[in-house]
This record gives sequence, C-alpha cells and structure tokens, in this order.
Amino acid sequence: MPMASSPPLSVSAPLSLPLPLPLPRALQRPFVFSPNPIRPASFPFHSRTFPRVPSPSPHLPLKLLCSRESKAPVTKESWEKSILKSEIPVLVEFYASWCGPCRMVHRVIDEISAEYSGKLKCFVLNTDNDSEIAEDYEIKAVPVVLLFKDGEKRDSVVGTMPKEFYVAAIERVLKS
Repeated sequence: MPMASSPPLSVSAPLSLPLPLPLPRALQRPFVFSPNPIRPASFPFHSRTFPRVPSPSPHLPLKLLCSRESKAPVTKESWEKSILKSEIPVLVEFYASWCGPCRMVHRVIDEISAEYSGKLKCFVLNTDNDSEIAEDYEIKAVPVVLLFKDGEKRDSVVGTMPKEFYVAAIERVLKS
C-alpha cells in the first residue's frame, strides 16, 4: 500500500530568532565575591583583610546564647571533691576542644545548668587533658554526658542528642 505523502512545507518568510539583548555593564564581567565591594578582589584571593563588622548599637538588647561560666571545668585533681563527694547530683560533660558536636552539646547543657541551678551541678571535662578519668569511665568518643549521684554514676547520654534526652536522664537521677 503506498504511503500518503504530505504536502511540502513552505515558509513564506525567513525564520529568524530574536537576538539577545545586551547585558548591563555590571553583569558583563564574571562575578567574584569580594569582602570589599569598593575594591573588587581578583582570583585567587591573596588579601587576608576583611571588612570590619559594625559594633552593635548600645540600644539593641543582646541575648547571650552560650555561656561558659555556667559550667565549671573539672580535672583529675578536683574530680573526687567536685564529683564523687558532691551532696547534690552532678552532670559531667566529657568533650574535646576539636569536637564540633561537643559545641552543640555545650549550648544544651548551658541551658540545662541555668534551669536546674541549685538542684544539679554541671561540670565539663576535657578528655584530651584528663584522659585518665575518661579511661576510668570507658569514654571512647565524645561528647558523652554522665550523671552522678552520691558519688556513683547513675546515667549517661552518649552523642549529640536533643535537650529532652538530657532532661529525661536528669529527672531519672533526681527521682532515684
């Protein structure tokens, strides 16, 4: 069976595509991030100067998100007196200065130490400086939070957890 042929395509006017509009002058050069918009940087960056961050207005209230004063550091010299002979329950955060997740736990423990002030003492122990204590409690990785009551370990939270995990462990220790 012969195939039906379609009529030839005829174009009455030549086909033309719209020409691109010229780019504004600012967009004609490649974008390179520069810390100083007045003096654009070239790639690679050789300058180590960065713009000054404006100081906050004295009229704006500042909220302190993380305070290192709410937790006291503990060492092997002060361990027995501060932790084992404490009359109230104690929370000890085992951390390392190079540990990113430990910084997140710091913030949570700072909030908890303010909320449980008078009911719970909070301490931090740098495992790099006092590895003997970390070994005694079999701390293999950081962050780890141990809870002590009457001189003995009662509970622990391993890793970076939501605040509710730490609060639940604290409440269990306070009720025991």
